[in-house]
Amino acid sequence: MAGAVKLDRIDINILARLQQDGKLTNVNLADAVGLSPSPCLQRVRRLEKAGYIASYKAQINLAKLGDYITVFTEVTLNDHRREDFIKFEAEIRRYEAVQECHLVSGGYDYLVKFVARSVAHYQEIIETILERNIGVDKYFSYIVIKSILTKDTVALSVVLPPEGGER
Repeated sequence: MAGAVKLDRIDINILARLQQDGKLTNVNLADAVGLSPSPCLQRVRRLEKAGYIASYKAQINLAKLGDYITVFTEVTLNDHRREDFIKFEAEIRRYEAVQECHLVSGGYDYLVKFVARSVAHYQEIIETILERNIGVDKYFSYIVIKSILTKDTVALSVVLPPEGGER
């Protein structure tokens, strides 16, 4: 990340608006945050350069493309040496069906989110992972029946300290 940027309320408002709609034109964004277009664009470029804005992308409605399943998988490794984690993490990145992978505390080591065409397709993927001999001791799969709530954005108030407060 380039140099640290101190965020003010306008910067935070810009981030929140862009998070909700990355296709906002600079003119509409400027109007929404109470700036003229040129200073607004300068702020956006500064936020991009500082790494606060990671990317702009389209969110695809997968259901329009056809049937698919989401599977959350708990993975426990055989051993817990640093090289075991490195090996697993390097290998799991190779699978396009893996949407998320988190090292977690608790009763297992990783929580992995897969998206696949079907249960059979997921089973092919997990069998391939197991055949790669990357240190998986056991895994438990949880197929999503219905998604009650999914959010593509995070309310910035959840991660930012209260105004005037410390982080």
